[in-house]
Amino acid sequence: MLRHGAAPALTLVTGGALVAGGIAWLTGATLLADVFWAVGTVAALGPALWWVVRELVHGHTGVDLIAVLALAGTLAVREYLAGALVGLMLATGRWLESAAERRASRDLRALLERVPRSARRREGEQVRVVPLDQVAPGDLLVIGPGEVVPVDGRVASATAVLDESALTGEPRQTELPRDERVRSGVLNAGGAFELLATATERDSTYAEIVRLAQQASATSAPVVRLADRYAAWFVPLTLAVAAAAWLASSSPVRGVAVLVVATPCPLLLAAPVAIVSGLARASRQGVVVRDGGALERLGHARTVVLDKTGTLTTGRPRVTDVVAAPGRPVPDVLRFAASLDQYSPHVLARALVDEAHHRGMELTRPVDVTEEPGRGATGTVDGHRVTVGKRDAEEALPTWARAAENRARLDNAAVVWLTLDGTLTGAVLLRDPLRADAPRTLRRLRAAGIERLLMLTGDRAEPAREVAAVLGLDGVYAEQTPAQKVAAVRAERERAVTIMTGDGVNDAPALAVADIGVAMGAHGSSASSEAADVVLTTDRVDRLAEAVTIAARARRIAVQSALGGMLMSTAAMAAAALGLLPPAPGALLQEGIDVTVILNALRALRPDRGTRTVVAPDTEDLLRRFAAEHAELREVLEAVRKAADLLSADPGPAALAAVHDAQTLLTERLLPHERAEERELYPALAAALGGTEATATMSRTHSEIERLAQRISTHLALADERAGPGQEAAPRPEQLDDLRACLYGLHAVLRLHFTQEEESYFSLAP
Repeated sequence: MLRHGAAPALTLVTGGALVAGGIAWLTGATLLADVFWAVGTVAALGPALWWVVRELVHGHTGVDLIAVLALAGTLAVREYLAGALVGLMLATGRWLESAAERRASRDLRALLERVPRSARRREGEQVRVVPLDQVAPGDLLVIGPGEVVPVDGRVASATAVLDESALTGEPRQTELPRDERVRSGVLNAGGAFELLATATERDSTYAEIVRLAQQASATSAPVVRLADRYAAWFVPLTLAVAAAAWLASSSPVRGVAVLVVATPCPLLLAAPVAIVSGLARASRQGVVVRDGGALERLGHARTVVLDKTGTLTTGRPRVTDVVAAPGRPVPDVLRFAASLDQYSPHVLARALVDEAHHRGMELTRPVDVTEEPGRGATGTVDGHRVTVGKRDAEEALPTWARAAENRARLDNAAVVWLTLDGTLTGAVLLRDPLRADAPRTLRRLRAAGIERLLMLTGDRAEPAREVAAVLGLDGVYAEQTPAQKVAAVRAERERAVTIMTGDGVNDAPALAVADIGVAMGAHGSSASSEAADVVLTTDRVDRLAEAVTIAARARRIAVQSALGGMLMSTAAMAAAALGLLPPAPGALLQEGIDVTVILNALRALRPDRGTRTVVAPDTEDLLRRFAAEHAELREVLEAVRKAADLLSADPGPAALAAVHDAQTLLTERLLPHERAEERELYPALAAALGGTEATATMSRTHSEIERLAQRISTHLALADERAGPGQEAAPRPEQLDDLRACLYGLHAVLRLHFTQEEESYFSLAP
């Protein structure tokens, strides 16, 4: 308490004594000036002595010892001005250090101040204000303009405009349509909207962040003082130089001068200012770090172990393909399946409904719905008896269904089968996709000094190895139990300082045993967040790379400042030992060293321009627009693949009709999208990516897509020209090989191209 509470008062006393002595000296009252300066020196000596004794009681011998000796020495040799300068220097250093420590938790305290205490709950036609602990899942809440969303939920109105900057660090507004998920803690930046609560106050995102803030406030140690690590050799060196100067010159003043210029304010200030600047930078990027020690360890890490589901992948299955039986429209398959699954709690059912909503489908309310856990649901939709889920293993599959099953196995995808009035009608393939920002994250981690990247997952070996191959990981631990995860992390800790990143309850033990546990807090479990040293409050894994980069830079600047301050102090010590630097000028020089160290340490507040690609706000809007169009264009990819499959199975008029449908989608939707990217998006990206060369390969892919689409169009024209009067058009035998190659090739090129754009470009947008 003395260290923190007395620092401002001590600064005022020592500063006042120094100024008063200066005024007395200017008026010729030299004796009175010495009295004032001596008072300032004694005022600083008492607290400094207390700090040293307290450290000695705890078994630490820090660099504060030099300051005490310097203050006592100036009194002994009557160099009162030098003593007053050292006292002011020490007091201001302590004040800055305590201010830095308070700054470490300021962003967290800001979260606490925004905690809602009540909510407005709709009860019939009435809206009542109720305590927040009375809100339950299923309650309908009214969120007014400017209010903080109190619990997690889904938008129950047509739309909601939200400011998520308190959680994500990105000062941008997001417009969410009906049924989209909303996290507690975000601010309503638009008109009033209704929210369907999906969690209680205690289980919501914001409460989790608040608990983290309270833990940090209760358990946070002082910001790590790197200076004390150097005290083991710097203190003996200083004492030896001071003693040698005294003995060689027979003048105690020289010894005191050495102590004055060695006063360790550069060391006391360097680490706190740099480390806390790093904490502030991380907080603004949506990364909550518990304390300065965690940030230091984060910057020293050389191994990163990542969970797969929810960390490297989104943790939410997504529809990758919809397959329909011959003669059945693909949209009908998804519409019937999603309509039936609207009331199912299953994660795959949620993915079907979300995909249907994203495609703008009008879903029908099902009736007579029953659900068998592990098998699926059955009900009536639009007068048809519909079943969605697993199929009977003994059931003979038609050719199209076998092809869908084979594709699912090759893609490590789950299959949801649709039966309509007792007939197998379609299949929906779902996968947990890689996060678009995952590849960029791993590249940035390697650039930040991470030497070993591993994946740790309870999933099967096949999908785990596929993800590892795509991302270029150094190793994979698959099919791991929580106990095995702990053992694996311990083994990695034996090699190097290790970060473990995860989001689930089963990751909590491994997070706790790692040198630094990092939790994906936006969608992760509270158990993982409570076990972690670092929490990513936004649902982006690239914030992990941001945190490591910030931590490494802050630590580097802290060490650089501490060592630089010591080198400058050592040079001044040599000058003082030779009699070239009396105590008072030495104290002034030491103040200059302090200023230099502080200015250098404050560089940690500024972003490192070389590590993150920053795009302009207008370009971000373009990225989000084209990313949304990509999601809508998945229907085109499905149509191209379906046409190719039909052409392989039965190259007749029906197959040619499917090719015509695909070509229409290509002409009317896909090609205009590619041309707009070339015209609007790529020139806008050139400035951020360093020139047009960065998008040149993508432009070449656009040309190949257009070439293949034109080739398919030519094939269609040839088939139509050769159809006789009254005959249905069908591809000629000599066309089949090339037309199939064009369709399958176009499907492959489009999938790769979309993935590349999403990873390299769209992931740049917050």
